[in-house]
Amino acid sequence: MIFANPNYLYLLLLLIPMIGWYIWKMRKAQASMQIPSSQAFISKKSTLKVYLRHVPFVLRTVAIAFLIIVLARPQSTNSWQNVNTEGIDIMLVMDISSSMLAQDFRPNRIEAAKDVAAAFINGRPNDNIGLVVFAGESFTQCPMTTDHTVLLNLFKDIHCGMIEDMTAIGLGLANAVSRLKDSRAISKVIILLTDGVNNTGEIAPITAADIAAAFGIRIYTIGVGTMGEAPYPQQTSFGTRMVNIPVEIDEPALKQIAATTGGQYFRATNNSTLRNIYAEIDQLEKTKISVQEYSKKQEEYTYFALLVFGLLLLEMLLRYTVLRRIP
Repeated sequence: MIFANPNYLYLLLLLIPMIGWYIWKMRKAQASMQIPSSQAFISKKSTLKVYLRHVPFVLRTVAIAFLIIVLARPQSTNSWQNVNTEGIDIMLVMDISSSMLAQDFRPNRIEAAKDVAAAFINGRPNDNIGLVVFAGESFTQCPMTTDHTVLLNLFKDIHCGMIEDMTAIGLGLANAVSRLKDSRAISKVIILLTDGVNNTGEIAPITAADIAAAFGIRIYTIGVGTMGEAPYPQQTSFGTRMVNIPVEIDEPALKQIAATTGGQYFRATNNSTLRNIYAEIDQLEKTKISVQEYSKKQEEYTYFALLVFGLLLLEMLLRYTVLRRIP
């Protein structure tokens, strides 16, 4: 337990002269007289009031002590410290264009990617991990953090249609690079997942890869989609119907991005291969990162304030009932 205002505890020293004054007063209050013999008083037993006459003073003294503690504001807290843990800095970059609704994965590409990525995050509790999403534009859904509960909650909120459609792979990579470039970790990694071809954005994917390589960032690229055609839910005037659309993934570009940064390209054709890809990436080397742990302080003066009230109430009851003096 700690105190927000510890200087108030010096007031406890005032209890010493207070107790001394009470002892002096009680001794002075005792009357004395000379008698030839005390034999007549030996058999007299002291009443309960004799033993209780000091109780009100004790109660008041303890109440004052607790009141001083209340003024000092006792607080409970856990110590905070800097902890070095093993981990790497990772930015997940996920395609959320409309083609991610294709159902060659179960239930579809985007939900399968979210589930596998969530399991990957849970398996790396010591890593700094962030999330960037892109379609026609790109934005950071969650900056790098070791608070994976927050990250996973934000992960659940992503869906197709959040931003303008199309596929800006270069913008997604550039956004992730800007988040990682100032990292002090030895290992800085981007995991890019897409199912299409870059067709918009001011930054070319290869340019973004060159910038990542300059900052020592490795990019692992994942192409998502079965071979040939994939079933896709198409909205028509008669409702939703499934149509087969061609799977077009720019594998040469994704391979070049990975090779430029010292990473690796993977092709995921179903849920199982996607899980295996993340499991392989999970074998990356680790480096130490510093995590500062905090804990909240909680006020504990309420209990002492209730004790003060209870002790004073008990003192008043004794003083004006059992120990009441008759003038």
